[in-house]
Amino acid sequence: MTDLTRRSALLAAGALAAAPAAALAQRQPTGRTAARRYQTAPTRDGKSALTPDQALELLKQGNRDFLADRPYEADVGGARRLALAKGQAPFAAYVSCSDSRVPPEVLFGRGLGELFIVRNAGNTVDTVALGSVEFAVGVLGVPLVVVMGHEECGAVKAAMDVVDKNATFPGAIGRMIEPIVPAVLSSRGRPGNRTEQAIRANVSRQVERLRTAAEPILLEPQRAGRVKVVGAYYDLDTGRVDFFDEPRA
Repeated sequence: MTDLTRRSALLAAGALAAAPAAALAQRQPTGRTAARRYQTAPTRDGKSALTPDQALELLKQGNRDFLADRPYEADVGGARRLALAKGQAPFAAYVSCSDSRVPPEVLFGRGLGELFIVRNAGNTVDTVALGSVEFAVGVLGVPLVVVMGHEECGAVKAAMDVVDKNATFPGAIGRMIEPIVPAVLSSRGRPGNRTEQAIRANVSRQVERLRTAAEPILLEPQRAGRVKVVGAYYDLDTGRVDFFDEPRA
């Protein structure tokens, strides 16, 4: 093979290799905007400076951006990490399911040090979750607590199987879903999708537990209007977070 022939063959191979990448690039959605930096939620005296309503609106706006496919560029650089090493001032405590498809920071476009997240399968407020929320409110000073369930929650569906089929589960799984069973029972007969109704009922039960907690560390800030506890439901298909059970002013 001559040098000219060899060079032509190499050029042709390179063109073939680049073709799939070029085709993929042409298929990428064109609606996305360039990555943008967001402003970290304001703090004052080492704690969040937001009111409960401001904190909730910040989450709602973040989810609107997520739905609009507007990417954000969180500050995860060295300066931010060093600042957080000295202390944190999150603006919301978030009780969410462990499901890998439900990452709160992504759904709301927030970065390091802004959300104090408690995650377990079924987003139940057990002793560990309750103590964590109390710490977030009483020590860190968060103005907002959110309990979020999500579409097709496996833990809730397992609790439904317990009710409907007398199902049993190995290890600690059965004990883990026991607190969800009352929500499944209370949601029976409600119009609409039965699984969604059970998920929302479970969220409402956890919200009510936090609103009526026996310890003053949670009750007093709520009575004074410094803290709100709300429920939320995440739709896996659309990416939308629906906030509900919002307390009246």
